[in-house]
Amino acid sequence: MTRPFSIAGRPIGEEHPPYVIAELSGNHNGNLGRALQLMEAAKAAGADAVKLQTYTADTITIDHDGPGFIIKGGPWHGRKLYDLYREASTPWEWHEALFRRAAEIGIHCFSSPFDGSAIDLLERLGAPAYKIASFEIVDTMLIRRAAATGKPLIISTGMADTSEIDDALVAGRDATGVALLHCVSSYPTPVEQANLGRIKSLAARYECPIGLSDHTLGTDVAVAAVALGACIVEKHVTLARADGGPDAAFSLEPDELARLVRGARTAFSAMQPTEPGPASCEEANRIFRRSLYAVADIKKGEILTETNVRSIRPGFGLPPKHLPDILGRRAKCDIPRGTPMHFDMIQPS
Repeated sequence: MTRPFSIAGRPIGEEHPPYVIAELSGNHNGNLGRALQLMEAAKAAGADAVKLQTYTADTITIDHDGPGFIIKGGPWHGRKLYDLYREASTPWEWHEALFRRAAEIGIHCFSSPFDGSAIDLLERLGAPAYKIASFEIVDTMLIRRAAATGKPLIISTGMADTSEIDDALVAGRDATGVALLHCVSSYPTPVEQANLGRIKSLAARYECPIGLSDHTLGTDVAVAAVALGACIVEKHVTLARADGGPDAAFSLEPDELARLVRGARTAFSAMQPTEPGPASCEEANRIFRRSLYAVADIKKGEILTETNVRSIRPGFGLPPKHLPDILGRRAKCDIPRGTPMHFDMIQPS
């Protein structure tokens, strides 16, 4: 059983509908108005939260073009880290307006901090939780600093091995709650490498809510994750992929986000456990199961045989398993054809 917690009063855990996070990332394309539109679109689509990323190019890297500072492969091939982060960052002076708008429209807003100064800013703005990005899971000092705020932590596990996850959880022990997100840090992630089975293995090892930070194309993988027990789903969003942007190629458009929200909540509803036995919606059809009936007129004292008693529909008689128990016995009374069979109609053997 997981240890649930809440974000701004919204319970997070396997017994609650999945918490859907719309990741804005750099898809604001340098325009505050667009960032606000994205937030409003996420709310309209039914998402629970919008997540920002709080860093500057200088807090996450240095301006350098030496080995390792130029990206090789993937959607950002050839870009210098510093230039990419400068383009994709959400300006700190926007944060107050974004948090204010979130409060006005009723959607949670929090962020991934990438250093202590980001946490200080987000604390001043009243962030209800902190997300630790996959690439930062090894930065236990950052995790410890975020946990010290007493807010919940959501930690993505992309690229991390078990020992690194363990270290992150130790660093985050002062948080009011911790959730782990299975994540494959490839942009986009090939569906055949989504490795959703890891959701169950994480749940078996750690007593905390488990979710998914998904970078596959479309919504199918995220909905499947909910069926496997994911109680948080995070997806990148954009107003339109055609508009471009650092993460646009693997982001959902608003109508797709709405589809994800519906699908995730449908999957959650379909997975709710019940006691063994018929579902309430089946009760009306129980009468159409087979049972034992007189299929010919049977006189008092007549022997019951396979000719005058059979298993047929509807289901008001004895269960078919009792046929061997009553064959060869005598009727205690007249039994007209079409009568459901019961033991009180039959003489003791």
